[in-house]
Amino acid sequence: MDKKIKPNVDAWLHGNYDKETKEEIKRLKKNNPDELVDAFYKSLEFGTGGLRGIMGVGTNRMNKYTVGAATQGLANYLKATYKNTKLKVAVAFDSRNNSAYFANITADVLSANRIECFLFEELRPTPLLSFAVRYLECHAGVVITASHNPKEYNGYKAYWGDGGQLVPPHDNNVINQVNKVKSIEKIRWERKDAYVKIIGPEVDEAYLQSVEKLSLNQGAISKCADFKIVYTSLHGTGITMVPKALNRFGFQNVILEEKQCVPDENFPTVKSPNPEEKSALELSIKLADEIDADLVLATDPDADRVGIAARNRKGELILFNGNMVATMLTHYLLSEWQKQKKLSDNEFVVKTIVTTDIINKIALDFNVKCYDVLTGFKYIAETIKLNDNKKKFICGGEESYGFLIDDFVRDKDAVSACCLIAEIAAVMKNKGKTLQDYLNDIYLKYGFYKEEQLSIVKTGKNGLFEISKMMTHLREKFPKKINKSKVVKIVDYFFGKGYDFENSTFFDTNLPISDVIQFFTADGSKVTIRPSGTEPKIKFYFSVNEKIVSKEQYADMEQLLAKRIEDIIVSLKFK
Repeated sequence: MDKKIKPNVDAWLHGNYDKETKEEIKRLKKNNPDELVDAFYKSLEFGTGGLRGIMGVGTNRMNKYTVGAATQGLANYLKATYKNTKLKVAVAFDSRNNSAYFANITADVLSANRIECFLFEELRPTPLLSFAVRYLECHAGVVITASHNPKEYNGYKAYWGDGGQLVPPHDNNVINQVNKVKSIEKIRWERKDAYVKIIGPEVDEAYLQSVEKLSLNQGAISKCADFKIVYTSLHGTGITMVPKALNRFGFQNVILEEKQCVPDENFPTVKSPNPEEKSALELSIKLADEIDADLVLATDPDADRVGIAARNRKGELILFNGNMVATMLTHYLLSEWQKQKKLSDNEFVVKTIVTTDIINKIALDFNVKCYDVLTGFKYIAETIKLNDNKKKFICGGEESYGFLIDDFVRDKDAVSACCLIAEIAAVMKNKGKTLQDYLNDIYLKYGFYKEEQLSIVKTGKNGLFEISKMMTHLREKFPKKINKSKVVKIVDYFFGKGYDFENSTFFDTNLPISDVIQFFTADGSKVTIRPSGTEPKIKFYFSVNEKIVSKEQYADMEQLLAKRIEDIIVSLKFK
């Protein structure tokens, strides 16, 4: 046995762990020593958003004991922060293997610590958990989900009392408390039933009422009684809320992709339950073509991300990526607010640093403040909180298919995003236009922006080292030119600094430290590199743009910018 993992393995084999766990460790030791190493070479880190990992035995896996330790650490921090307070925590779960089980483990530990736990009776979307935290006036929240990861994964996302995921100082303080739980003997396991309250339909109804109020153009929807929407929940939680929300918006012709609308922990009809991937929408697009539907909406297992397909002028269903959807939603919301005289020069939108910069231009045009934050929706939620009672939040988005409208939820919300996307499509249909036409109109005014992403997977113990080595190399030997265009600015968020080569000046990012590097070139291209915070991969984001003067240029510009991104990838030797 690897000497580095032997202490961890021995602790589990000889400690107060259940019989099944010990038998599985023995099986791995005999038949799959490499997997045993990966399961025990480190502890599954309680990161700034919580836990996420492959399910199984071991310190580096999602299981009863790692979930119990995380909950005990959270409980310890809550009790230290809110002394002599009756503490309340909301808990939800998605459709994954062990999600309900881990949620009940969480409820066990919270109640054993005499913390009142509001537990959803059935699977519910992540945004509903965020809503429930504030609606029930809880001090924290937990949702058991691994979002769009493959079926082998599960996760534990922790929220604070504002309904947003943990941010400084609470994230690091909770992590410190979790790390202090060195032994399972320090975990209180025995549920106290008096402290566990089951959440009924009241929270669902309050949330749906809030979503319903987001509609800005009921007239357009009422004129599109025949508007057909195909919806798929990709075997996840969206089926509990999205069809109801669309109906309340006025869309009565919502057709479900039946095979995928049955919650199933194994996601049997897709390679990956990720609406960012074209293959995940294949069945719903096929159904939409059979019934001549106008729009396809797909949400991931915890219903915080939405993928869409809509018809172009040729009648073909085409996919829109997260940047395109965020662009249309932001422009629509700001233009409708302006038409309805709701803008007062005190509103703001938020986007992440890897999300399309056309949103900055749109916000500037409407005299609305746009904040750029680090990748992760928790930073969008933090910005909302910092501006509570000062400025009005309109919307926020990120390139990875996450969007939020209004602030009654403090995490990305595919339920409300589905409703607003459908509303925009209905508005366009009444005008004889498509969503593609609408996007082209935006590009004509603000410039044609195109973004792509490349991910390189590096799994296991050596993977983390390889990713770290790649980031170090980029810092020590950064490119002077990218695709023959001079690098004019570098921003390194790990050091909180940037350098402007044209003005020979350093500047502060004024953002938290994060392992991210950005390169800006003279031709307006932007390249961002960051290790994923939730998966064993390093991500590369590419953004390019050019002015267009007529809609007829669209197809040629699409090809030109796609080629530019290909050339950037080649020039940086990422492939």
